[in-house]
Amino acid sequence: MATIVQFENVGLRYGQGEEVLSDLSFSLTSGEFYFVTGASGAGKTSLLKMLYLAQRPTRGAIHLFGTDVVTLPRARIPGFRRRIGVVFQDFRLVPHLSAADNIALPLRIAGVLEDEVRDAVSEMLAWVGLTNRADARPPTLSGGEQQRVAIARAVIGRPEILVADEPTGNVDEAMADRLLQLFASLNGLGTTLVIATHDLQLIARVRSAQMMRIDGGRLLDPTGMLRHPPGRQA
Repeated sequence: MATIVQFENVGLRYGQGEEVLSDLSFSLTSGEFYFVTGASGAGKTSLLKMLYLAQRPTRGAIHLFGTDVVTLPRARIPGFRRRIGVVFQDFRLVPHLSAADNIALPLRIAGVLEDEVRDAVSEMLAWVGLTNRADARPPTLSGGEQQRVAIARAVIGRPEILVADEPTGNVDEAMADRLLQLFASLNGLGTTLVIATHDLQLIARVRSAQMMRIDGGRLLDPTGMLRHPPGRQA
């Protein structure tokens, strides 16, 4: 399988403060399932932001789909972002739009014909089990229903990578299992998944997944030791 993401000695700081992420070097393979875990404040969300091009690193190199995105002209960034689906921790649904219209947003922004949009939205609503809630506005949906709308919106454009930030943090165990089944089925279709979570029980349910652990802004190897980038000594 091809390498779809490559981080090389990446560091990130906000303003003049200390680095919140340091010396991140790793690669992700197309079609695999990854969990990013670590304590609150470890840097999981900051890592995801760089991955879906909402934040540029302070130093280091990031390659997505074989292209250096750190030096990528801003005019080309939207095209790359369309290849990456994002499920935000706070959902970010548009409150005055129906569930169906929230899901349709990425396709309408991309200029897809309305007949195709309707067909795709119907398929997504059925996939997440919300056909009977198509006309409901987000404030009338439960937390689990809102999360499923957010997932459907993130994947309706058939992204090559899906990034999700604590997608089960606001739902009960039964809904977490249902969401995990949706992610697993999407991964089975070939989408690379990167899910940030502190829930180790959730991680244990996906035996084929790989885990990336962050502690204090640094990546740990599977044994819990600091993973040093090439050329650096322990």
